[in-house]
Amino acid sequence: MPRAGLTADAVIDAAEGIADGEGLDAVTLARLAADLGVKPPSLYKHVASLEAVRRGLALRGIAEANRRLQLATIGKARDEALHALAEAYWLFARERPGLYAASLRAARPDENDIATAGAAFLGIVLAVLSGYGVAGDDALHATRGLRAIIHGFVSLDMAGGFRLKLDLQESFRRLLDAFASDLAERGGRRLAESGTAR
Repeated sequence: MPRAGLTADAVIDAAEGIADGEGLDAVTLARLAADLGVKPPSLYKHVASLEAVRRGLALRGIAEANRRLQLATIGKARDEALHALAEAYWLFARERPGLYAASLRAARPDENDIATAGAAFLGIVLAVLSGYGVAGDDALHATRGLRAIIHGFVSLDMAGGFRLKLDLQESFRRLLDAFASDLAERGGRRLAESGTAR
């Protein structure tokens, strides 16, 4: 019989704790069973596999990212929104490193729930970028660029790669300012071209 009180959500809760404390790779069924005080086969009464646990973590991670980014950017536009979004994403990675890592997973063909959550994430980013006048493929390229900038900075920060005694927030702000300047230039060109086309 399943252990009283143990549920699929409780298993994912335990996985979150392990991932945030020791890294996503530390999440195994054996480790989960030990932390939950059950034998590994007992977990199969609640989760189908380690893959199902990772899927649950991905869903929670994307949902948490979406919640934070939406709260950070509401009522803001252009540079203020861009900085708020990037800083909220960085803070998410710092505070919940395992959940952040899980959130980076791309949806597989049968994972409609993760695809839907990912689409919501994309929608938040595109809404911020729209303030610069970029749209279509330009906006998608910009989204990739922004995620690469933030993830690169976050990864170096988490790995202890920034050892100089220099304000990290200032470095991050300057990086985002350069990106925002490029966005504004591209958006301005697009508007000018559309005006010429008329």
